Amino acid sequence: MDLLALAVPFFLLALIIELAVDKFRGTGFYRANDAINSISAGMMMTTFGYFTKLLPVFVWGFVLQHLALIDMPLAWFDASPRGIALWVSAALLLDFCYYWLHRMSHEISILWAAHAVHHQSEDYNLSTALRQTSTGFLFGWIFYLPLFLLGFPLEVVITVNAVNLLYQFWVHTQHVRRLGVLDYILITPSNHRVHHAQNERYIDKNYGGIFILWDRMFGTFEDERDDEPVVFGVRKPLANLNPFWANLQVYDYLLFDSLRAKSWKDKIGVWFRRTGWRPSDVEARYPKQRADLATFEKFDPPVTAGARRYVLGQFFASIAAVMPIGALFAEEGASAVLVPCLLLWAQLYTLGLLNEGRSGAIRFELLRLLPVNAIGAWWLTQTGHVGGVVFWAVVAAYTAASLMGLLAVNTVSKQYNTKTI
Repeated sequence: MDLLALAVPFFLLALIIELAVDKFRGTGFYRANDAINSISAGMMMTTFGYFTKLLPVFVWGFVLQHLALIDMPLAWFDASPRGIALWVSAALLLDFCYYWLHRMSHEISILWAAHAVHHQSEDYNLSTALRQTSTGFLFGWIFYLPLFLLGFPLEVVITVNAVNLLYQFWVHTQHVRRLGVLDYILITPSNHRVHHAQNERYIDKNYGGIFILWDRMFGTFEDERDDEPVVFGVRKPLANLNPFWANLQVYDYLLFDSLRAKSWKDKIGVWFRRTGWRPSDVEARYPKQRADLATFEKFDPPVTAGARRYVLGQFFASIAAVMPIGALFAEEGASAVLVPCLLLWAQLYTLGLLNEGRSGAIRFELLRLLPVNAIGAWWLTQTGHVGGVVFWAVVAAYTAASLMGLLAVNTVSKQYNTKTI
């Protein structure tokens, strides 16, 4: 049973409630373009995971089968006192492993390249919780190997990990302030707001998933202060509303430095040394300006009202598409969802272009709507995944409505110079 998949409707409901509260209070914690980018990154992570999630499971299973120190049958994890103690132990140890994964993801460049996606939002709300990396599968699984070396069953680790991630969703809010004694024990909204800050005082603090105890033990705790409001985001702004670039930005910076470094030691060191480190010769030739919080402005390119309405409509269409893609994956596996995922990713890419008001956005959208979608729909019918008059009627209606919507879109806003990929 996939707890995270079951929780998706509750995530969306909580988002809607928080958005309504935000509008009622007039707090301005939501911007449509930023929230769409965050949720798009979450959809990318989910669908990309269909093709990558088996790698860590395979390695974990091998370690559990051949290297485990203790044989812990799944039957041990029942409702008895021993079973409850084992579940609690698994949850505590997983949170401890998560602390070190999270901490190293801020301290080692190649790990930060994956994790940075989650921190790039310059707003802080429940949509930020869904802003997750699509490349975390590369190294993140390593930090959970100790659990399988001890002998915890795969099902138990996956379950407590899901619970850990579910817990972290609700702490991404500004509507809950301080929680008294709980702030000293758990990761709370106040503690996690600190973690998402780019203020000097707050950077690289409060790494825990559920418990703040690890941060207090290892010297990485910082309390939220009323006299220093949190400034959300990263020191090198994303300056982009495209989920693909969000996943590639830091890798691009590291590759840039690695290719231009003169020594092989530095070429490799760029990837594995502490975040922010650069070879001296590269730094001298290509200096980077340090961010100044005093002049910080959120990335918020102006676009026309018609473009905003069109993006919002297509965004809801993409959310509607994720559910049947997930169901198809559960029934027939990754090969069956490759083309639907490619179509979804094309849609998310063009949404990013439209959200930024890029000059070529409409051309990309026309390309997606006509040849790309038509070929994708034809392939789905040829492979027998879908078909019939109803399916083609839905495709035709969606394409016609989209083309009519595009007539009202004038995306280009020449007042704002957006970053190119």
